[in-house]
Amino acid sequence: MITIKDVAREAGVSVATVSRVFTGSELVSERTRARVRDVGARLGYAPHGAARSLITNRTNTIGVLLPDLYGEFFSEVIRGIDQTARADGYHLLVSSAHEEPAAMEAALRSMRGRVDGMIIMSPDAALRERLGTLPLRFPAVLLNSGIDDSGVDAITIANFDGAYAMVRHLIELGHRRIAMLGGSAGNFDAAERLRGYRAALAGAGIAPDPAWELEGDFSEAAGFAAAERLLASASRPSALFAANDSMAIGALSGFRQGGLRVPEDIAVTGFDDIPIARYMDPPLTSVHVDISALGERATRRLLGAIGDPDAHLRGVEELPATLVVRASCGARRGR
Repeated sequence: MITIKDVAREAGVSVATVSRVFTGSELVSERTRARVRDVGARLGYAPHGAARSLITNRTNTIGVLLPDLYGEFFSEVIRGIDQTARADGYHLLVSSAHEEPAAMEAALRSMRGRVDGMIIMSPDAALRERLGTLPLRFPAVLLNSGIDDSGVDAITIANFDGAYAMVRHLIELGHRRIAMLGGSAGNFDAAERLRGYRAALAGAGIAPDPAWELEGDFSEAAGFAAAERLLASASRPSALFAANDSMAIGALSGFRQGGLRVPEDIAVTGFDDIPIARYMDPPLTSVHVDISALGERATRRLLGAIGDPDAHLRGVEELPATLVVRASCGARRGR
Protein backbone atom coordinates (compact mmCIF):
# COMPACT_ATOMS: atom_id res chain seq x y z
CA MET A 1 0.00 0.00 0.00
CA ILE A 2 1.32 3.41 -0.99
CA THR A 3 1.66 5.69 2.04
CA ILE A 4 1.98 9.42 2.53
CA LYS A 5 5.70 8.89 3.24
CA ASP A 6 6.16 7.29 -0.21
CA VAL A 7 4.57 10.30 -1.88
CA ALA A 8 6.67 12.74 0.17
CA ARG A 9 9.92 10.91 -0.68
CA GLU A 10 9.10 10.67 -4.40
CA ALA A 11 8.00 14.33 -4.62
CA GLY A 12 10.95 15.59 -2.59
CA VAL A 13 8.82 17.30 0.05
CA SER A 14 7.92 16.76 3.67
CA VAL A 15 5.08 14.56 4.90
CA ALA A 16 3.45 17.72 6.28
CA THR A 17 3.46 19.27 2.82
CA VAL A 18 1.77 16.21 1.29
CA SER A 19 -0.82 16.35 4.07
CA ARG A 20 -1.48 20.04 3.37
CA VAL A 21 -1.95 19.33 -0.34
CA PHE A 22 -4.53 16.59 0.20
CA THR A 23 -6.42 18.48 2.91
CA GLY A 24 -6.80 21.55 0.71
CA SER A 25 -4.55 23.87 2.71
CA GLU A 26 -3.62 27.17 1.06
CA LEU A 27 -0.15 27.09 2.63
CA VAL A 28 1.33 25.32 -0.41
CA SER A 29 2.40 26.88 -3.71
CA GLU A 30 0.52 25.87 -6.84
CA ARG A 31 3.71 24.43 -8.32
CA THR A 32 4.34 22.19 -5.31
CA ARG A 33 0.67 21.26 -5.11
CA ALA A 34 0.66 20.16 -8.76
CA ARG A 35 3.87 18.12 -8.31
CA VAL A 36 2.56 16.33 -5.22
CA ARG A 37 -0.77 15.52 -6.85
CA ASP A 38 0.98 14.23 -9.98
CA VAL A 39 3.18 11.95 -7.89
CA GLY A 40 0.20 10.80 -5.85
CA ALA A 41 -1.73 9.94 -9.01
CA ARG A 42 1.23 8.11 -10.55
CA LEU A 43 1.81 6.04 -7.42
CA GLY A 44 -1.91 5.41 -6.87
CA TYR A 45 -1.99 7.11 -3.48
CA ALA A 46 -5.42 7.41 -1.84
CA PRO A 47 -5.61 9.69 1.24
CA HIS A 48 -7.07 7.91 4.26
CA GLY A 49 -10.42 9.52 4.99
CA ALA A 50 -10.40 8.87 8.73
CA ALA A 51 -6.87 10.19 9.13
CA ARG A 52 -7.66 13.28 7.08
CA SER A 53 -10.73 13.99 9.22
CA LEU A 54 -8.56 13.94 12.35
CA ILE A 55 -6.39 16.65 10.82
CA THR A 56 -9.14 18.85 9.40
CA ASN A 57 -11.83 18.05 11.98
CA ARG A 58 -14.12 17.44 8.99
CA THR A 59 -15.54 14.25 7.49
CA ASN A 60 -16.89 15.97 4.35
CA THR A 61 -20.06 13.96 4.92
CA ILE A 62 -23.62 15.13 5.55
CA GLY A 63 -26.11 13.01 7.46
CA VAL A 64 -29.66 12.80 6.10
CA LEU A 65 -32.43 11.38 8.28
CA LEU A 66 -35.86 10.94 6.65
CA PRO A 67 -39.11 9.29 7.76
CA ASP A 68 -38.85 6.89 4.80
CA LEU A 69 -36.79 6.31 1.67
CA TYR A 70 -39.62 4.92 -0.48
CA GLY A 71 -41.41 6.97 -3.11
CA GLU A 72 -40.81 9.84 -5.49
CA PHE A 73 -41.09 12.56 -2.86
CA PHE A 74 -38.14 11.29 -0.83
CA SER A 75 -36.08 10.42 -3.90
CA GLU A 76 -36.53 14.01 -5.14
CA VAL A 77 -35.51 15.42 -1.74
CA ILE A 78 -32.39 13.25 -1.73
CA ARG A 79 -31.61 14.23 -5.33
CA GLY A 80 -31.62 17.92 -4.39
CA ILE A 81 -29.43 17.25 -1.35
CA ASP A 82 -26.99 15.03 -3.23
CA GLN A 83 -26.48 17.35 -6.21
CA THR A 84 -25.81 20.34 -3.98
CA ALA A 85 -23.57 18.43 -1.57
CA ARG A 86 -21.45 16.84 -4.31
CA ALA A 87 -20.89 20.23 -5.94
CA ASP A 88 -19.25 21.29 -2.66
CA GLY A 89 -17.22 18.08 -2.22
CA TYR A 90 -19.53 16.43 0.31
CA HIS A 91 -20.99 12.93 0.42
CA LEU A 92 -24.18 11.67 2.07
CA LEU A 93 -24.90 9.24 4.86
CA VAL A 94 -28.63 8.47 4.60
CA SER A 95 -30.94 6.73 7.06
CA SER A 96 -34.67 6.48 7.76
CA ALA A 97 -36.59 6.44 11.02
CA HIS A 98 -40.08 5.41 9.80
CA GLU A 99 -41.55 7.90 12.28
CA GLU A 100 -40.38 5.70 15.17
CA PRO A 101 -38.78 7.67 18.05
CA ALA A 102 -36.43 4.83 19.00
CA ALA A 103 -35.24 4.45 15.41
CA MET A 104 -34.63 8.18 15.18
CA GLU A 105 -32.61 8.26 18.39
CA ALA A 106 -30.54 5.30 17.19
CA ALA A 107 -29.86 7.02 13.84
CA LEU A 108 -28.82 10.25 15.56
CA ARG A 109 -26.43 8.34 17.82
CA SER A 110 -24.93 6.35 14.94
CA MET A 111 -24.19 9.49 12.90
CA ARG A 112 -22.44 11.37 15.69
CA GLY A 113 -18.78 11.80 14.84
CA ARG A 114 -19.34 10.52 11.31
CA VAL A 115 -20.91 13.60 9.73
CA ASP A 116 -20.24 17.36 9.76
CA GLY A 117 -23.93 18.23 9.94
CA MET A 118 -27.40 16.76 9.49
CA ILE A 119 -30.59 17.34 7.53
CA ILE A 120 -33.52 15.92 9.49
CA MET A 121 -37.11 15.45 8.37
CA SER A 122 -39.32 14.32 11.21
CA PRO A 123 -42.87 15.08 12.37
CA ASP A 124 -41.99 13.90 15.88
CA ALA A 125 -43.49 16.28 18.44
CA ALA A 126 -40.51 15.63 20.72
CA LEU A 127 -37.98 16.44 18.00
CA ARG A 128 -36.49 19.38 19.88
CA GLU A 129 -35.75 17.17 22.89
CA ARG A 130 -34.19 14.49 20.69
CA LEU A 131 -31.94 17.07 19.05
CA GLY A 132 -30.58 17.74 22.52
CA THR A 133 -28.54 14.56 22.14
CA LEU A 134 -26.44 16.30 19.47
CA PRO A 135 -23.34 18.32 20.44
CA LEU A 136 -23.90 22.00 21.24
CA ARG A 137 -24.11 24.14 18.07
CA PHE A 138 -23.92 21.04 15.89
CA PRO A 139 -25.08 22.12 12.38
CA ALA A 140 -28.54 20.75 11.63
CA VAL A 141 -31.38 21.76 9.31
CA LEU A 142 -34.94 20.57 9.95
CA LEU A 143 -37.39 19.84 7.13
CA ASN A 144 -41.19 20.02 7.56
CA SER A 145 -40.85 19.68 11.31
CA GLY A 146 -43.32 22.32 12.43
CA ILE A 147 -40.73 23.98 14.65
CA ASP A 148 -41.08 27.74 14.13
CA ASP A 149 -38.12 29.16 15.97
CA SER A 150 -35.50 31.59 14.70
CA GLY A 151 -32.96 29.77 16.86
CA VAL A 152 -32.94 26.74 14.59
CA ASP A 153 -32.41 26.17 10.88
CA ALA A 154 -35.63 24.90 9.35
CA ILE A 155 -37.38 24.79 5.99
CA THR A 156 -41.09 24.15 5.69
CA ILE A 157 -43.67 23.98 2.91
CA ALA A 158 -46.62 26.36 2.60
CA ASN A 159 -48.96 23.48 3.40
CA PHE A 160 -51.91 25.53 4.59
CA ASP A 161 -51.81 27.90 1.60
CA GLY A 162 -51.49 25.06 -0.90
CA ALA A 163 -54.38 23.06 0.56
CA TYR A 164 -56.55 26.15 0.84
CA ALA A 165 -55.92 27.02 -2.83
CA MET A 166 -56.73 23.48 -3.96
CA VAL A 167 -60.02 23.22 -2.09
CA ARG A 168 -60.96 26.75 -3.11
CA HIS A 169 -60.37 25.73 -6.74
CA LEU A 170 -62.68 22.74 -6.36
CA ILE A 171 -65.35 24.96 -4.80
CA GLU A 172 -65.05 27.38 -7.72
CA LEU A 173 -65.66 24.45 -10.06
CA GLY A 174 -68.97 23.98 -8.25
CA HIS A 175 -68.07 21.20 -5.83
CA ARG A 176 -69.55 21.35 -2.36
CA ARG A 177 -69.23 17.67 -1.42
CA ILE A 178 -65.46 17.49 -1.06
CA ALA A 179 -63.73 14.68 0.82
CA MET A 180 -60.25 14.96 2.33
CA LEU A 181 -57.86 12.03 2.56
CA GLY A 182 -55.40 13.02 5.27
CA GLY A 183 -51.88 11.92 6.11
CA SER A 184 -50.35 10.17 9.08
CA ALA A 185 -51.53 11.09 12.57
CA GLY A 186 -49.20 13.56 14.27
CA ASN A 187 -47.58 14.58 10.97
CA PHE A 188 -47.07 18.33 10.68
CA ASP A 189 -47.65 18.49 6.91
CA ALA A 190 -50.85 16.46 7.21
CA ALA A 191 -52.20 18.66 10.01
CA GLU A 192 -51.54 21.87 8.07
CA ARG A 193 -53.14 20.51 4.90
CA LEU A 194 -56.21 19.44 6.85
CA ARG A 195 -56.37 22.90 8.39
CA GLY A 196 -56.25 24.46 4.91
CA TYR A 197 -59.02 22.13 3.71
CA ARG A 198 -61.30 23.07 6.61
CA ALA A 199 -60.57 26.78 6.26
CA ALA A 200 -61.46 26.77 2.56
CA LEU A 201 -64.76 24.99 3.27
CA ALA A 202 -65.57 27.38 6.10
CA GLY A 203 -64.77 30.37 3.89
CA ALA A 204 -67.37 29.15 1.39
CA GLY A 205 -69.95 28.48 4.08
CA ILE A 206 -69.67 24.70 3.73
CA ALA A 207 -69.86 22.68 6.93
CA PRO A 208 -67.20 19.93 6.93
CA ASP A 209 -68.57 16.40 7.10
CA PRO A 210 -66.50 14.30 9.54
CA ALA A 211 -67.40 11.20 7.49
CA TRP A 212 -65.48 12.67 4.57
CA GLU A 213 -62.32 13.39 6.53
CA LEU A 214 -60.62 10.07 5.83
CA GLU A 215 -57.50 8.79 7.54
CA GLY A 216 -54.50 7.90 5.42
CA ASP A 217 -50.77 7.35 5.72
CA PHE A 218 -49.38 8.97 2.54
CA SER A 219 -49.19 5.61 0.70
CA GLU A 220 -50.79 4.45 -2.56
CA ALA A 221 -52.48 1.64 -0.63
CA ALA A 222 -54.20 4.18 1.63
CA GLY A 223 -55.54 5.98 -1.43
CA PHE A 224 -56.84 2.75 -2.94
CA ALA A 225 -58.52 1.78 0.35
CA ALA A 226 -60.13 5.23 0.65
CA ALA A 227 -61.57 4.89 -2.86
CA GLU A 228 -63.04 1.52 -1.90
CA ARG A 229 -64.66 3.04 1.21
CA LEU A 230 -66.15 5.89 -0.79
CA LEU A 231 -67.43 3.50 -3.47
CA ALA A 232 -69.22 1.49 -0.78
CA SER A 233 -70.74 4.52 0.96
CA ALA A 234 -74.37 5.49 0.48
CA SER A 235 -73.46 9.10 -0.24
CA ARG A 236 -70.37 9.88 -2.31
CA PRO A 237 -68.50 13.16 -2.57
CA SER A 238 -68.10 14.81 -5.96
CA ALA A 239 -64.40 15.52 -5.33
CA LEU A 240 -61.52 14.03 -3.34
CA PHE A 241 -58.51 16.01 -2.15
CA ALA A 242 -55.67 13.72 -1.07
CA ALA A 243 -52.95 15.10 1.21
CA ASN A 244 -50.27 13.82 -1.15
CA ASP A 245 -49.98 12.54 -4.71
CA SER A 246 -49.22 8.94 -3.78
CA MET A 247 -52.61 8.60 -2.11
CA ALA A 248 -54.30 10.43 -5.00
CA ILE A 249 -52.73 7.96 -7.45
CA GLY A 250 -53.94 5.03 -5.35
CA ALA A 251 -57.43 6.55 -5.33
CA LEU A 252 -57.37 6.93 -9.14
CA SER A 253 -56.73 3.20 -9.42
CA GLY A 254 -59.41 2.34 -6.86
CA PHE A 255 -62.07 4.44 -8.55
CA ARG A 256 -61.19 3.02 -11.96
CA GLN A 257 -61.49 -0.56 -10.69
CA GLY A 258 -64.80 0.34 -9.04
CA GLY A 259 -66.24 1.65 -12.29
CA LEU A 260 -66.07 5.39 -11.59
CA ARG A 261 -64.66 7.70 -14.23
CA VAL A 262 -62.23 10.44 -13.30
CA PRO A 263 -62.95 13.28 -13.83
CA GLU A 264 -66.46 12.65 -15.21
CA ASP A 265 -67.85 11.01 -12.04
CA ILE A 266 -65.49 12.32 -9.36
CA ALA A 267 -62.65 14.82 -9.27
CA VAL A 268 -59.35 13.70 -7.72
CA THR A 269 -56.54 16.01 -6.65
CA GLY A 270 -53.29 15.66 -4.71
CA PHE A 271 -50.39 17.55 -3.15
CA ASP A 272 -46.62 17.69 -3.89
CA ASP A 273 -46.76 17.39 -7.71
CA ILE A 274 -44.31 14.49 -7.84
CA PRO A 275 -42.84 13.94 -11.35
CA ILE A 276 -45.19 11.08 -12.26
CA ALA A 277 -48.33 13.15 -11.51
CA ARG A 278 -48.38 14.77 -14.95
CA TYR A 279 -48.15 11.38 -16.66
CA MET A 280 -51.14 9.78 -14.92
CA ASP A 281 -54.36 8.99 -16.79
CA PRO A 282 -55.90 11.47 -16.37
CA PRO A 283 -53.02 13.82 -15.47
CA LEU A 284 -53.28 14.70 -11.80
CA THR A 285 -54.20 18.14 -10.55
CA SER A 286 -51.88 18.85 -7.64
CA VAL A 287 -50.25 21.46 -5.43
CA HIS A 288 -46.77 21.96 -6.80
CA VAL A 289 -43.81 21.95 -4.43
CA ASP A 290 -40.28 22.17 -5.80
CA ILE A 291 -39.27 19.05 -3.91
CA SER A 292 -35.72 18.94 -5.22
CA ALA A 293 -35.28 22.60 -4.21
CA LEU A 294 -36.36 21.64 -0.69
CA GLY A 295 -33.29 19.40 -0.48
CA GLU A 296 -31.10 21.92 -2.26
CA ARG A 297 -32.00 24.82 0.04
CA ALA A 298 -31.57 22.69 3.13
CA THR A 299 -28.10 21.64 1.97
CA ARG A 300 -27.00 25.18 1.15
CA ARG A 301 -28.16 26.34 4.56
CA LEU A 302 -26.35 23.44 6.24
CA LEU A 303 -23.11 23.99 4.31
CA GLY A 304 -23.20 27.64 5.37
CA ALA A 305 -23.46 26.59 9.01
CA ILE A 306 -20.62 24.08 8.58
CA GLY A 307 -18.33 26.44 6.68
CA ASP A 308 -18.66 29.50 8.91
CA PRO A 309 -20.64 28.75 12.08
CA ASP A 310 -19.89 32.15 13.63
CA ALA A 311 -21.27 34.14 10.70
CA HIS A 312 -24.17 31.82 9.92
CA LEU A 313 -27.60 33.14 10.89
CA ARG A 314 -30.14 30.48 11.75
CA GLY A 315 -33.74 30.91 10.67
CA VAL A 316 -36.93 29.40 9.31
CA GLU A 317 -37.65 29.45 5.57
CA GLU A 318 -40.94 28.57 3.85
CA LEU A 319 -41.07 27.02 0.39
CA PRO A 320 -44.08 28.20 -1.66
CA ALA A 321 -46.78 25.83 -2.87
CA THR A 322 -48.73 26.61 -6.06
CA LEU A 323 -51.79 25.11 -7.71
CA VAL A 324 -51.23 23.08 -10.91
CA VAL A 325 -54.49 22.37 -12.73
CA ARG A 326 -54.69 19.26 -14.90
CA ALA A 327 -57.48 17.03 -16.19
CA SER A 328 -58.24 15.04 -13.03
CA CYS A 329 -60.19 17.87 -11.43
CA GLY A 330 -62.54 18.52 -14.36
CA ALA A 331 -65.50 16.56 -12.96
CA ARG A 332 -69.04 17.71 -13.41
CA ARG A 333 -70.25 20.30 -10.95
CA GLY A 334 -71.22 18.82 -7.62
CA ARG A 335 -74.79 19.03 -6.48
